[in-house]
Amino acid sequence: MTQAAGAARTVIMTVDDDPGVSRAVARDLRRRYGGEHRVVRAESGESALQALRELKLRGDQVAVVLADYRMPGMNGIEFLEAAMDVYPAARRVLLTAYADTNAAIDAINVVDLDHYLLKPWDPPEEKLYPVLDDLLTAWRSADHRTVPCTKVVGHRWSARSSDVREFLARNQVPYRWYSVEEPEGRRLLAAAGQDGRRLPLVVTPDGTALVEPEAPELAARVGLATTPTAGFYDLVVIGGGPAGLGAAVYGASEGLRTVLVERSATGGQAGQSSRIENYLGFPDGVSGAQLTERARRQAARFGAEILTAREVTGLEVSGAARVVRFADGSTIAAHSVILATGVQYRQLDAAGCADLTGCGVFYGSALTEAASCQGQDVYVVGGANSAGQAAMYLSRFAKSVTLLVRGADLSASMSHYLIQQIDEVANIAVRHHTAVAAAHGSGHLEQLTLRHTLTGETERVDASWMFVFIGAAPLTDWLDGTVLRDERGFVLAGPDLTPDGRPPAGWELDRPPYHLETNVPGVFVAGDARAESAKRVASAVGEGAMAVMLVHRYLEQS
Repeated sequence: MTQAAGAARTVIMTVDDDPGVSRAVARDLRRRYGGEHRVVRAESGESALQALRELKLRGDQVAVVLADYRMPGMNGIEFLEAAMDVYPAARRVLLTAYADTNAAIDAINVVDLDHYLLKPWDPPEEKLYPVLDDLLTAWRSADHRTVPCTKVVGHRWSARSSDVREFLARNQVPYRWYSVEEPEGRRLLAAAGQDGRRLPLVVTPDGTALVEPEAPELAARVGLATTPTAGFYDLVVIGGGPAGLGAAVYGASEGLRTVLVERSATGGQAGQSSRIENYLGFPDGVSGAQLTERARRQAARFGAEILTAREVTGLEVSGAARVVRFADGSTIAAHSVILATGVQYRQLDAAGCADLTGCGVFYGSALTEAASCQGQDVYVVGGANSAGQAAMYLSRFAKSVTLLVRGADLSASMSHYLIQQIDEVANIAVRHHTAVAAAHGSGHLEQLTLRHTLTGETERVDASWMFVFIGAAPLTDWLDGTVLRDERGFVLAGPDLTPDGRPPAGWELDRPPYHLETNVPGVFVAGDARAESAKRVASAVGEGAMAVMLVHRYLEQS
């Protein structure tokens, strides 16, 4: 191991078992950051861990750790996971070849990976330094005191345990999972004075024990913002999917005092995608979690507030103000509102499914539960891109993945590139004209009854895991009586409000509604919640940006 001089400087560590590559990485880092940071180089995970422990004993700070994925003895993911125990605040970067990008995506959940870099990155001025600049900026703005990790104790087949894990994972909150059946799980329960009959138990970083916590309480305890800092804003964005995040970025960057309100976790359905390959600017694909976290950080950097675990239950007009009411009765007001509430997966209308949800039957939880499917037979219900992406991701863990599709083929609802990928994976099978008639199990899913949609014939199969991605239902019931919607609940806007050229009932302005404007002036809609929207990530982001442009136009004329 070699290191630059200057013990008082913050450390950037690089680990690569190839001496030539290791020297080249360190050279690139010193050329840019050597004046302010000490670059420490190691050629194995073991020696790097020893160096980290020595730095810890001396009280030195480590800002960024870069580790090569393919290292003998201890690969990059294993090293970064161990490094988290020594320097949990250090930003983590995995260095990968193109063939290892799937491993990098997996590492996002395993080690809370901040970024992965493809080698080689020549020129570093374009591909290396911008990434490190952002990570160092993020590191400097954080609190670097050692903080214990959030711990979750639960049961494998507990719906509430699954909900808590999903909430933490999707909000990028690091946590450790302990089964109630393992010794450490039992020790944590005993320390909290619990007997295991009420699960999950969440032990927060400050040592507070929460039993069966609801999302708002959990969010507040793990450091997520849940309370607005003001009572009045220029713009309230409701929903944190691609459309909402796009609106928050553009609204805040253009000087509007902006708050984004999300009832669960930013990212929406796109945030649950294991891999998005047709989004502009990412030729090698990007996970929904990566895209979401980057957008969230970007919005925050521009000054947008982001509130998590706040459910909106009403929208009211009070003169020039638009008042948003929360489930707890509190309100915030704004000059304008963008509805970006997105959609949720429809519930499977089959006997037994409701009782087994979270206990083997999951809706859009493939990323969180995939590791538990190791070596097992998994069923995925649905024929659109979300189902195909889930099947591809699960195939890396499961013994087999069976895609259940009601139609005759996938081409009607799935992108061509994804169909080709599925065809090339040996352990993915597609069953056409097949629906789930019933789910069976005592405490957790054990079997499925499948029905052929043409012949009506049924078949019972063993199954412990089923992931459902069937259609989309808008989250707009709370708008009833205020904002006009179509028969399926999607929000009407712009030309859809004026098919005959006449303004909607109650419209009092001397202009027609703008393209994304609802029947309530100053209230706009973007993304999947809009009637006749494209239901694609790129179009949702674009509509979020367009809605902000129209907000400016509305404010200028108000």
